[in-house]
Amino acid sequence: MNTFEPKSTIISFSVNGERREAIIEGPQVTLAELIRDKLDLTGTKESCRCAECGACTVLCDGKPILSCSTLAVSVRDKEITTIEGLSKGANLHPLQKSFIELNGIQCGFCTPGMILMAKALIEENDDPTDEEIREAIGGNICRCTGYVKIVEAIKVAAQRKREGGEWW
Repeated sequence: MNTFEPKSTIISFSVNGERREAIIEGPQVTLAELIRDKLDLTGTKESCRCAECGACTVLCDGKPILSCSTLAVSVRDKEITTIEGLSKGANLHPLQKSFIELNGIQCGFCTPGMILMAKALIEENDDPTDEEIREAIGGNICRCTGYVKIVEAIKVAAQRKREGGEWW
């Protein structure tokens, strides 16, 4: 018997409002691996795998975290929101709509992380300045857009929320 075999752990948590249980094979499994490989929620992207690019951003109890550097066992009894959890069926979240309308998406790889980071920002501050938006998304690398359209999309979504538009 190999005494160094990883120990399996069962955790309970919620993903996009649905209570889930998962078997975690060893303590080194990341939340990104759990989300993508076990739950098949592939909107969460893995790029750098070292907490540098923001592509793996998800919300944990409403706060943005980098799922590539978060151990899966640490989300026990927490609420995780992925990009798949923002829409209501075929109805996109207002942030998703503004990103599409204002061309804040090009290749789309960074988009899920950007949108989730922006959601957390607007939940705390629905009238952010350009500087506050840029600071909030500063850990999310986009190689395509130059950020101008992304900042505009976030500003428009925040304005719509302030004006009593659809938001959830």
